[in-house]
Amino acid sequence: MELHNLRPAKGAVKKSKRIGRGQGSGRGGTSTRGHKGAQSRSGYSRKKGFEGGGVTLIQRTPKRGFKNINRVAYKPINLTRLETISEKLGLKSIDVATLVKHGIVTKHDKIKILANGEIGSKLDVTAHAFSASAKSAIEAQGGSATVA
Repeated sequence: MELHNLRPAKGAVKKSKRIGRGQGSGRGGTSTRGHKGAQSRSGYSRKKGFEGGGVTLIQRTPKRGFKNINRVAYKPINLTRLETISEKLGLKSIDVATLVKHGIVTKHDKIKILANGEIGSKLDVTAHAFSASAKSAIEAQGGSATVA
């Protein structure tokens, strides 16, 4: 055996199927696409979930529940977190802009203050919503809870 007579094993190399190269290729005409129908046409792409024209799985499964389109999703912030933020940044008033500036919430978030934990100092808090117990806890320390 020498370099000039090295060859791959018999059957190891296949010629690629050349489709749509005229009648002489044996694969001209319909070019292995068959006759008529969507799959024979150019530009065809099967839709997601398509099951040959039958009723799809998503349509067959029962639908349950209800999605309220008017629901307002709040980002909850507890009193403990407010206390930590005020101590860390040395703030006496916290509002939405401050929380956005320090990366705690995004500018599109609606903020609701919840009463988990304790608040030890007087804070003026401005948010989109407050739980009743959070509002009373802030006001008990001499602070104010303002709805923005």
